[in-house]
Order: sequence, then C-alpha cells, then structure tokens
Amino acid sequence: MLRPRACSWASGPISSNLLPTFPYCFKALAVPVKPQTAINHKHLPNFPHRFFTHTPRLPAKPLPPRLKINDADLTISYLKGTGPGGQKINKTNSAVQISHGPSGIVVKCQATRSRSQNEKIARSLLADRIEHQEKGIDSRVSLKAEAARKKKASKLKKAKRKYRSLEDESTECDMELEHQDTQAQDREVESDLPTKEQTS
Repeated sequence: MLRPRACSWASGPISSNLLPTFPYCFKALAVPVKPQTAINHKHLPNFPHRFFTHTPRLPAKPLPPRLKINDADLTISYLKGTGPGGQKINKTNSAVQISHGPSGIVVKCQATRSRSQNEKIARSLLADRIEHQEKGIDSRVSLKAEAARKKKASKLKKAKRKYRSLEDESTECDMELEHQDTQAQDREVESDLPTKEQTS
C-alpha cells in the first residue's frame, strides 16, 4: 500500500528534488525523461485530480481618499436616544451629534447602542457630506452611487436579455407546434376526401 506523501508537479522534466507543497498526494514515479522536454501525462500516476481555471476581473476604479476633518472645527455633543432599544437608549447619552463650523453641516447618529461606534459613524457621514458639498460628482459618495447604479442597470439588462431569449424560444416552439397541428389537420382532410377510384 502506498503511503500518502506531499508532492509537487513542475512544468519541466521530473526531478528527484521535488519540494513538498500539497499534502495528501502520492509520490511521483521516477520516469527517465530527456532534459528540456515536457512531461507526458501518460507517465504521471493515475489518481483523480481536478483542474481549476480563473478569469481575472478588471480592477475597480479606485475611490479618492476620505476627506480629513480638523477636530478644531467640530462641535461634538452627546444626547439621549429615542425610539426602541430599552433603557440603554432612552436613559443614556448614546446618541452623537456633530456640527461642522465652516460648512454648517450637522450630523446626528444613533445607529448602535455604543457611543464610540455612533461617534465613528457620525464622523464618516460628516466627512462624506462635506466632501460631496465641495467636490460634487467627484466625491466618494457620488462615485459609489454611480457604480451601484451601473451595476443594477447591468443586472436588469442581463435579466431582460435572458427572459427575452426564453420568450423567443417559447414562441418558436409554439409556432412549430402550430405548424405540426396544421400539417396533421391537412393530412386528416386529405384522407377524408374521396379518391378518383371511389368517385368513378
């Protein structure tokens, strides 16, 4: 019985100094091969294996760096939360409100029950709003929204193309069935008509 050993397959001739890279493989048989020649698949041990292919994706368009805000321009206040969440929301100052002095933008966040998490989310929202106000369509928010819109439109277009092809196939099938029914009816009518011998 062969003992499982690690082995590696090279694109050149088989050599005896194969480094172990893949576990639970059987050791390759030492087959004399001329140098500078490719390995013949017939000389490889016969065991089940799989081949995987990978199609590289096009690199996504990089987003611009997030805008950095000076802490001296911010006014942070902690408020009591409202709505569902129990006493942790209603009796503690977990909601965060940040106002930016130069732009006058005010952001309030109560996404979680943690004050630190709410402050982090509020800062990112404030940075996105300030960047959108300054850069417009070149901001991170606009670019991400445009990418999501294009992705959704591509998905809808692909779905329409798929169902259109299915409808075309069903239409062709229906037309073929109607043609077959018409031919069958014509044959029945021809068989019901009297022949010349019967009329004479």
